[in-house]
Amino acid sequence: MKLRTEALLAAALLVLACGAPTAEPTAETAAAVEPALERIGLGSCLRQDLPQPIFDAILEDDFELFVFLGDNVYGDVESEDLRELRDAYAMQAEAEGFSRLRQAGVPLAATWDDHDYGLNDAGADFFGREEAQRIFEDFWDVPPDSERASRTGVYDAVTYGPPGRRVQLILLDTRYFRSPLRLTDERGAPGKERYMPDPDPDKTMLGEDQWAWLGQVLQEEADLRILASSIQVIADGHGYEAWRQLPAERDRLYALLRETGANGVVMISGDRHRGGIYRHDDALGYPLLELTASSFNSPSSSGEEAGPHRLGPTYRPENYGALSIDWTSRSVTLEVRGMDGEPVLEETLNLDDLRAE
Repeated sequence: MKLRTEALLAAALLVLACGAPTAEPTAETAAAVEPALERIGLGSCLRQDLPQPIFDAILEDDFELFVFLGDNVYGDVESEDLRELRDAYAMQAEAEGFSRLRQAGVPLAATWDDHDYGLNDAGADFFGREEAQRIFEDFWDVPPDSERASRTGVYDAVTYGPPGRRVQLILLDTRYFRSPLRLTDERGAPGKERYMPDPDPDKTMLGEDQWAWLGQVLQEEADLRILASSIQVIADGHGYEAWRQLPAERDRLYALLRETGANGVVMISGDRHRGGIYRHDDALGYPLLELTASSFNSPSSSGEEAGPHRLGPTYRPENYGALSIDWTSRSVTLEVRGMDGEPVLEETLNLDDLRAE
């Protein structure tokens, strides 16, 4: 698919050059003819020390972009020099599944979660966060002179495609700035397994710099906005890490989406070692859907969880996610796909319905 995209872009640039022999194509004209994205893959929770056969199906899907949503390695550290995290990334680079995806030339995008940040459930209090960011940027080939590399934290936004078919991918960082979570008073109890919602308005998920940045990028032109959070946003049925544990911050996110007039928002997340599709009709003034895809190769052994806002059951075996965009019918389909590449959960929305009235 990358070759098709490059060929179309090259041909379009040639047409532009031939039609205007006195002017060379510019970055703006190149963007105007850039082919629209139609197939986006996503997933999370990839152990570097286990087989990765799911990449057989992922490569067959011929995605034009693949998004890694966190726990892209399991490198929880015990040493001050973050040796375990470095070793985990080194092993992942050579892993048969992941390395085939990278060698195939599929464009990749990534954010992190706790296990590739460096410590289970860690937030802003993690001692190694600055070095962990440097390790992340080196592994994912973030240009050292890029705007992303100049920021504290790994958040980023990238826009693909021409006007009218423009996709904005927003990668949030829910680790670097996040305040400590409130511990449960009944560990293991359904809905209170590890944490409970904390009403403290001074606690943060993103930090003020990232909040300000998010408010700016949400005002950029886009027909579909894919908002990527390593942890779940909509889900309310469990007591593990999720935006529900900082309810004021989740309310702030919904308010910001409304205030900026950000239409076309679809959320994607990982972390949970189960796939699922969630829908919230009262947050934005139009239906808000979230696709959770997890895990690539470390499936959940726990039972079903309560499902406010969830559409259907969760899917606990190995899985990945797919977003399919039909620009002719103006629809987007969210899918959880299993080891064989077949959809096990699916939901379709019309892009024109993702607008506040």
